[in-house]
Amino acid sequence: MSITVNVELGYEFDVKASFNEVFEVLADVPTSASFYPGIDKLINQGSGIYRWEMAKIGLAQVNLQTVYASKYVSDLAKGTVVWTPIADEGNALVSGNWKIVDHKKFTKVVLSIEAALTIPLPALMKIVVAPLVEAEFDKMTDQYIDNLVKRFGGEV
Repeated sequence: MSITVNVELGYEFDVKASFNEVFEVLADVPTSASFYPGIDKLINQGSGIYRWEMAKIGLAQVNLQTVYASKYVSDLAKGTVVWTPIADEGNALVSGNWKIVDHKKFTKVVLSIEAALTIPLPALMKIVVAPLVEAEFDKMTDQYIDNLVKRFGGEV
């Protein structure tokens, strides 16, 4: 038995750093990932594919570790970094994108993420577990954005 928890997140912020600086950091998956909290391992599988193994969260009796792989494609001309899930790799499917826009005096950054996390629990637990998983994912991504904003010299 298992349940699937779907999470969708969107963020938009303006930073002081140049377009090129922002793109360079976000297009380099290991550099970008270094700002995300709770990563146990990030494994480069080649061809733009990275396997994320998050630190375990939960209690001693019940804990959860999110593991997934995504393929990353960056396009400097479009100002995008897009990732798509790799099936049968871990317990989650994660897709998303960065959109980076140069406004000369500042850089606009837009992040969209969609995740489907499969958890080995009975269906009755979904009503309790889903909000906790969503809140934890949101909290970690908020910290990620905060860390990136600091890296880029603050918000405009």
